[in-house]
Amino acid sequence: MRTIDHWIGGKPTAGTAHRVGPVYDPATGRQQAEVALADASDVDLAVQAASEAFVSWSQTSLSKRTGILFAFRELVRAHTDELAELITSEHGKVLADARGEVQRGLEVVEFACGIPQLLKGEFSDQVSTGIDSFSFRQPLGVVAGITPFNFPVMVPMWMNPIAIACGNTFVLKPSERVPSASVLLAELWAEAGLPDGVFNVVNGDKVAVDALLDHPDVAAVSFVGSTPIARYVHERATQAGKRVQALGGAKNHAVVLPDADIDFAADHLTAAAFGSAGQRCMAISAAVAVGDAADRLVETLRAKAAAVQVGPGADSTSEMGPVITQQSKDRIIGYVTSAEGQGATLVADGRTIQADALQDGYFVGPTVIDHVTAEMDVYRNEVFGPVLVVLRAETLDDAIALINANPYGNGTSVFTGSGEAARRFQREVHVGMIGINVPIPVPMAYYSFGGWKDSLFGDTHVHGPEGVRFYTRAKVVTSRWPHSETGGGASYSFPTSN
Repeated sequence: MRTIDHWIGGKPTAGTAHRVGPVYDPATGRQQAEVALADASDVDLAVQAASEAFVSWSQTSLSKRTGILFAFRELVRAHTDELAELITSEHGKVLADARGEVQRGLEVVEFACGIPQLLKGEFSDQVSTGIDSFSFRQPLGVVAGITPFNFPVMVPMWMNPIAIACGNTFVLKPSERVPSASVLLAELWAEAGLPDGVFNVVNGDKVAVDALLDHPDVAAVSFVGSTPIARYVHERATQAGKRVQALGGAKNHAVVLPDADIDFAADHLTAAAFGSAGQRCMAISAAVAVGDAADRLVETLRAKAAAVQVGPGADSTSEMGPVITQQSKDRIIGYVTSAEGQGATLVADGRTIQADALQDGYFVGPTVIDHVTAEMDVYRNEVFGPVLVVLRAETLDDAIALINANPYGNGTSVFTGSGEAARRFQREVHVGMIGINVPIPVPMAYYSFGGWKDSLFGDTHVHGPEGVRFYTRAKVVTSRWPHSETGGGASYSFPTSN
């Protein structure tokens, strides 16, 4: 059985824990590898390597850092297919989707290549007689990233390129379900010329997570995952004195107004709900049909859901692959069954997959559920699967109120031909990322990604300008160079400008 090791101090290492976990192929249900699971001593070894590397890396010139970033960009681009195949084999998403994930990660690397511009400080001349004032930003030290299974390349690359470009060193704890891509990225960083210890990977479970949250030499933690774990990470790491950004779960709504192009809206909702088997924190999981748009939308969604090609991610004809584990499949089916029992209408039922070739994998078909209410379990919880629920609202005001009453505030969209309605929507919803006729409004790398309410714990969003601020801290310098013959002229009063 192939074993996937950690990457510490510039080389693979099995660690000292002597614990391993299974890595499955979700399309077949068979174990394909085992991954080393770190304990506190392994985490400490990685943090020590990062601490030692920080001494010189933080003093490395911006031109040398950017040279390595540009080289890393080219290597990731050259290995896109290899990374995509690793993603598909361990996550299950189709290859085209996996390639898109790598591309969105590359956009953050490209943003980080502009770090000399992003780290430019400020200067004020003659703030007082003979005195100047200026500011600049410096790295924090060792920072950690704890990332989810659903984006094994993109989410880590939301974090580590910017952190490293800013002069920090990085310890990544990827999901133990999808470890291989992180190790390949570590190899590519090394090939790009990144010094040993600047980027490290420790695979593991809660033991490794807690060790990172508690370690006194870890200055900051970035996390993406479910809301309960995001809250836990934020509370435990902040108690340990760390800077934290913890992105949690979502219940993303798409409002469809009567004046919308129904076929266009349904086409995009189908892709947004069932792409990656719904295992995206920005997936649309709730459609809010307003007024007489409802019946037309539901019938169109029924036909489009039935046409989705479900199959192994490595099959070029597949449009949607499996979910990540048998436990995920069982949980999703449970929510669908619960909705049916609570009075909702199943428009498309994906609980049973007929194809014999898919019986051993973790497949759930596209599911559309109509007449869902805010009290139903399938709406109140983050299903994280290929399930689209349809709620009905009389007016745009009702739809906005429904969204604002939900505890999550990650992403939302509106489909309409009215600029006035779209402007009202974008101003009035309590959500961090908004799409206008765009179902998955993930910002480009030069904007920052993050939600509101229970979708984010901490003060800053991830990547983009807020990512640079998160991974650095400011210094302000007030300087004077007096002529020796003028003397001191010190005052016992509080200093003022004059």
